Amino acid sequence: MRTPPPPIVSLKDVTIRYAVDAPPVLRSVNVGLGEGDLAVVVGRTGSGKSTLLGAMTGAMPHFTGGLLSGQVIIDGRDTRTHRPRDLADVVGVVGQDPLAGFVTDTVEEELAYAMEQLGLPGAVMRRRVEETLDLLGIADLRGAALHELSGGQQQRVAIGSVLTAHPRVIVLDEPTSALDPTAAEEVLATLTRLAHDLAVTVVVAEHRIERVLPYADTVLHVGTGGVVTQGSPAEVMLESEVAPPIVQLGRAAGWRPLPLTIREGRRAAADLRADLQGNIATNATRATGGSTAGSASSRERAPRLFTKDLVVRHGPVTALAGVSFEPRAGEVTVLMGRNGAGKSTLLWALQGAQTPSAGSVHLSEAPGHLLSPSDLKPASRRQHVVLVPQSASDLLYLDSVEAECAAADLDRGHGLGHARSLLDALAPGIDPSAHPRDLSEGQRLALVLAVQLGQGSFRLLDEPTRGLDYAGKDALVSLLRSMAGSGAGVAVATHDVEFAALVADRVVILAGGEVIADGGARDILTSSPSFAPQIAKITMPGPWLTVTDVLTALPALRGPDAAGEGRAHGIPAAGGV
Repeated sequence: MRTPPPPIVSLKDVTIRYAVDAPPVLRSVNVGLGEGDLAVVVGRTGSGKSTLLGAMTGAMPHFTGGLLSGQVIIDGRDTRTHRPRDLADVVGVVGQDPLAGFVTDTVEEELAYAMEQLGLPGAVMRRRVEETLDLLGIADLRGAALHELSGGQQQRVAIGSVLTAHPRVIVLDEPTSALDPTAAEEVLATLTRLAHDLAVTVVVAEHRIERVLPYADTVLHVGTGGVVTQGSPAEVMLESEVAPPIVQLGRAAGWRPLPLTIREGRRAAADLRADLQGNIATNATRATGGSTAGSASSRERAPRLFTKDLVVRHGPVTALAGVSFEPRAGEVTVLMGRNGAGKSTLLWALQGAQTPSAGSVHLSEAPGHLLSPSDLKPASRRQHVVLVPQSASDLLYLDSVEAECAAADLDRGHGLGHARSLLDALAPGIDPSAHPRDLSEGQRLALVLAVQLGQGSFRLLDEPTRGLDYAGKDALVSLLRSMAGSGAGVAVATHDVEFAALVADRVVILAGGEVIADGGARDILTSSPSFAPQIAKITMPGPWLTVTDVLTALPALRGPDAAGEGRAHGIPAAGGV
């Protein structure tokens, strides 16, 4: 019998802590990944996923500090004696914030940089740059300035800058978080080809695991206490603390094996669809989809924020082409569309920081009294319009979580503890003395949401679920719908279709800087092959978008003891989110 080859990535009895007297972040980890494996790392926000990735790249502890016991071997090299620079030819790393990792000015220069550091011949560099541009569909961006790209475009360039070096291991931290569904599928298909055709070992940490599970060979689940479990996707998902909607529905329905793809889900749901169709006459209204807007008279009295024939140009690029849009008071509006469609530009224009090239942005404090948000002083503007941008952590400037929360409460006139209560709902258990820059990406985002969303007639959010697990998203849904229920207008730009299905009253789709669809969430999302959530694809034709919708229509799925069990597995209680 032939001896199997040694794993490319091996962690043996690895325990990691960031201080001698601190509890371990990861405890007694034993993981082995072979050549060409595509491994997905899952777990709650702040569970230690990024720390695990750092151990696999040598960044932990050489760059991050902390104490690591045990042994990490990458392609035969021990990270105790090989620093990250000694692993640069075998390990490529793509972080959560692509812009922070760029070292050059343009796309083509960034793709070539790693190869220059490795001393590759010019002809090889040119060929690999062209191959990568085509592979990721960014050939038209070769000369573009990196800081002018959309978040999704920056993400693809960051992945490409790693691919050109042809490493044996690629480690990616939320590589699709800023990508629209179609672009995300293209990137994941590319990573799959690298694993299957070129024998590259790919390690991906993701919170939107509905996107990556179908591609995974193995799953690493970082659970309570830093215990890491490795197994097949179907095995791990049976008990995982985090699970995508298709798995949540499979658990509730008792499907075995658990479906991980839409195709598997539709096959398993044949009888369920028949039952849903039988009840469609009485269950067509979404449990989460009724508008939270008040009466017509109260809406007429509420402040308004709207654009009229808005045009915004960035040099030769027209980001918005005559957009008329209004995030209505008492309603959650979700902006969707491919990368570069103009969603972020529209939010910045509504906030008053983006100067229109033509058209106008108006804020009415009272009927007949119009002004422009850009004419207001920042403090006054925040009373009306609050924006949480994609680069949310830029808004954090104090040296502890506690200080950030206290400053927010003081600034907004809340009692001490208000911001902290919001933070605990989104990402519980964060040390109040921790420095914001030491938090995970999801924890930093949760902190920004907690300190920013305490005021404003209109709350604007740009990709607010990056780094948040499913429980954090559920908490954010409850928070935003509560704000809308209190009369605020909420507008969210997102590529997260599952989040949109939970939170949206209304969906607006942009393309090429224009509005191409505007309507109720159920109608827009169920009619779009690109933006339909998993449950809609499994149960179509029909109006169901979420697991809650299905369980409300078919409460017998839960059984007598299913409510508590469902919540333990991340399934929302029927009738709520």
